[in-house]
Amino acid sequence: MSLASEELRYVYAVCRPLDAPLAADLTGVGGEPPRQLAHEGLVAVVGPVPERDFAEEPLRRHLEDLDWLADTARAHQRVIAALTSVTCPLPLRLATVFRDDSGVRTMLQEGADRFRRVLERIDGCVEWGVKVHLESEDSSRERSAGTSAPAPDKPRTGRDYLRQRRSRQTAQEEGRQRAEAFAQSLHEKLARRADDARLHAPQNSALSKAPGQNILNAAYLVPRVHSEEFVELVDGTKDEERESSGLRVELTGPWAAYSFTTDDPTAEEPAAGGTERSR
Repeated sequence: MSLASEELRYVYAVCRPLDAPLAADLTGVGGEPPRQLAHEGLVAVVGPVPERDFAEEPLRRHLEDLDWLADTARAHQRVIAALTSVTCPLPLRLATVFRDDSGVRTMLQEGADRFRRVLERIDGCVEWGVKVHLESEDSSRERSAGTSAPAPDKPRTGRDYLRQRRSRQTAQEEGRQRAEAFAQSLHEKLARRADDARLHAPQNSALSKAPGQNILNAAYLVPRVHSEEFVELVDGTKDEERESSGLRVELTGPWAAYSFTTDDPTAEEPAAGGTERSR
């Protein structure tokens, strides 16, 4: 079997034709440089990957290897970030693989209408992510003071214990209501300054490792020319954040428009892509 027949095609994104070539020192998955594969006005950004790692069975095993998965995700993101600096790519799902260039062209052909529709929607835009976290009372005090929170008075009687417990529950409920009202108001304000917005499911703090409870997890499609204003608007919430004890606003980006590549606003995953090897 020849070396060429052992290589599959890893597809990072679909774009409109780039005005300039990709940086010569840019590398992607497997340390290989990506290249452009053009087909009828669309461009797939692809790279060679070995069949021994990306054929169906070995890939299934690799996806359970967190170290391998993290390395692959970083390499994937490196290419998407490079593309985002020069165009508005439609990023495909991690580990979207085809047998050869012919399979990639077929994918472009079959998805052409949707690709063009999405590329039109995200043209000139980037994605910003905004999260609001409600930290615990102790964490909030520690973050504000930079010291360990003092332990509450130890209840002397059973009645004291029940009174403290009811007080904590009431304070927690009031804090959550304030956080939800703040998050709703912030989302409405930011959505008015964006071309589109998506509300994602709140993150599980045990998985994300972010302290506190995630109250808002949203993405906003913002024209590049208005990004600075958008960032200033989010930064302006810091004063409100300080007045609302225990709230923390997190801004990330700019990203490729990951959250806006599907026609279904409720879908969490891009409809394009997936792992494909039969073509």
